[in-house]
Amino acid sequence: MPPDPRLLMAGSSPALMRAVDLIRKKRDGGELTRDEIAFLVDGAARGTVPDYQLSAWLMAVTCRGMSRAETALLTEAMLGSGEVMDFSALGAAKVDKHSTGGVGDKTSLVVAPVVAAAGLYVPMISGRGLGHTGGTLDKLEAIRGFRVDLSLAEFRAALEACGCAFGGQTPEIAPADKRLYALRDVTATVESPALICASIMSKKLAEGIDALVFDVKVGDGAFMKSEGEGVALAELLVDTAKRVGKRAVALITDMDKPLGRKIGNALEVEEALEVLRGRGPDDLCALCVVLAAWMIFLGGRSASVEEGKRLAEEMIASGRARDTFRRVIKQQGGDERVVDDLTRLPRARGTEIMRARNSGFVTRMACERIGRASVVLGGGREKKEDAIDPAAGVVVEKKIGDAVRAGEPLCAVHYNAEERLGEALQMLETSFVIAAEAPQRTPLIRRIVGA
Repeated sequence: MPPDPRLLMAGSSPALMRAVDLIRKKRDGGELTRDEIAFLVDGAARGTVPDYQLSAWLMAVTCRGMSRAETALLTEAMLGSGEVMDFSALGAAKVDKHSTGGVGDKTSLVVAPVVAAAGLYVPMISGRGLGHTGGTLDKLEAIRGFRVDLSLAEFRAALEACGCAFGGQTPEIAPADKRLYALRDVTATVESPALICASIMSKKLAEGIDALVFDVKVGDGAFMKSEGEGVALAELLVDTAKRVGKRAVALITDMDKPLGRKIGNALEVEEALEVLRGRGPDDLCALCVVLAAWMIFLGGRSASVEEGKRLAEEMIASGRARDTFRRVIKQQGGDERVVDDLTRLPRARGTEIMRARNSGFVTRMACERIGRASVVLGGGREKKEDAIDPAAGVVVEKKIGDAVRAGEPLCAVHYNAEERLGEALQMLETSFVIAAEAPQRTPLIRRIVGA
């Protein structure tokens, strides 16, 4: 096959490129060309560039950044490393939601069945946990038998049958991203806006969607610590989506405290099911409804976001969203009885209560540390090869703004590995700040970008 003329235009043959030169160029602040980015992405997909060089390049990108042009080229190259699904024959619009990751964020488990029940298709290609944040696939696998390793044909069948489907990346979908995603988790390069954008968009565009809602978390428990960082990433995501002809909006949401109260895979499935039953914590319920409303609006099922909210609330109140999730679980091999019987979820053998040492108000939470405590307990992976304990995690009893008396529970620690309990408790004991005066409450949704 003759070389791509676009690559030769840059004056450098791919055959003459070396990864070390491109690492050095990015390390020194240079801007990579289309063919240079394509060379690295192709090397990631084919395995011709080794992990240690890809890791060095990821670190250079994280430290030096990428321009919008580079980010778009990286997204295109990663998308082009695999197949793009075609669901154009389905009657309704295809919409999806993506969160940048936070502690206790289980919104995907709620909004996908809500939006599907409202008459749209939701093809969700999701990921594993990254760092201190949980992954949708890990949570779903806490349901006995639930399969996320679907082939493209199985994914299509689930989507057509249920209106939504949850899957991981298959070998055909953005294979370069799958390798880079795993490396980012273990090389402290998760936070790069360019890498986040390219990773998200390459998978989401491969779903064949028409519209996309981003939930960009900001605060202590998010990868984007400041609102400014979050807005910059949101603008990058929305801009990239619109450049390729997709309707998109981004919500900047608070992550200075966990979302909901339950952190850990089975615990988060339980809380998501509580929301689908019309209960659940106020913050989680409110955010799920707003995210679903935007998806419904961008997908053309409502004339406004407010109408979308009413429709989302109706899907929950009527039980139609819960029934949709039950069908999805059954379709993907899981025990659908869990929807009506939460005791069928994994349960930890031990529970330890951590109590307040003094009275007052919770004024601050070290949200990331709480997430890391759950990982230490086995709720996530400290190393790529680690197994996950689906029952392990933390249930937060008091959050920012709540009054607390000395001796009252601050959180409950659910564990199976007793040898990990001490480290987790030590982290949690320094994660709550209690003061005499109540703090000023911050809004759950701080800003909307692209509306």
